[in-house]
Amino acid sequence: MSDPTAGTVSVNGQSCRIWSKGTGRRVGVLPGIGGLPQWSPFLDELSQSCTVVALSPPGFQGSGVGHEQLDSDLDWALALYDLMVGAGLEDCDLIGVSVGGAFAALLAATWPRLVRRLVLVAPLGLFDEEDPSADIFAVRPGTMPDLLCANGSAYRALHDVPEGATDDQTIEWQIKELRALEAMHRYMWPLGDANLAKRLPRISVPTLLVRGDQDAVLPESYVGRFAQTIAGPVESTTIAGAGHLADIDAPENLATRIREFLEAG
Repeated sequence: MSDPTAGTVSVNGQSCRIWSKGTGRRVGVLPGIGGLPQWSPFLDELSQSCTVVALSPPGFQGSGVGHEQLDSDLDWALALYDLMVGAGLEDCDLIGVSVGGAFAALLAATWPRLVRRLVLVAPLGLFDEEDPSADIFAVRPGTMPDLLCANGSAYRALHDVPEGATDDQTIEWQIKELRALEAMHRYMWPLGDANLAKRLPRISVPTLLVRGDQDAVLPESYVGRFAQTIAGPVESTTIAGAGHLADIDAPENLATRIREFLEAG
């Protein structure tokens, strides 16, 4: 697996990392819970058929700080818009996973002409007290991988400190991991409700909704609410053997289904 090309975009005066790899149509990817500390097998598989542009939102790995300036969903929307435009992703396809799915839905609702086709993988951003999602803000240390993935070891392989890291590198890695979680919490605290319910009717682009059949975070009813509320044409699919982060659990199967959807338009 070869390394992607790295670049940066300035958002609110802070540098945000952009990774890109592949050829053909440009497809933006917004990461899920925990961010992207490394180029992943899913991104690599997807890059076989398009140019994948992996975005690092403020606070996530590769972007340093900047999330502490974002106090509302409008602040996040503007920052994410600047990130998209700076990465050259106007009128392009957009994939969002988990919290990245909430980000992607927010962008598609706020700027309808920004996104061409939309893929939401286990999107967060809603809350139903009668069918609550897992409390991702109260996860015990060490249990996050097995909550997010059917195969917790796959999450650990992506997020654990690399072998051979020095003490200083280990501390830096751990700080970046915690900062990515802090940025997500800042956007979604306290119940995971990001005010998307009243914005989803503004999404008019073709949308693919994806959920792993072993998702322990997002109830199936939430995907149904997205499907019923989005104004544009919606397709829904389930990835067998995958948890909340299907991009980590089933990278090849997810990339194949997304490829089919994107190439249809």
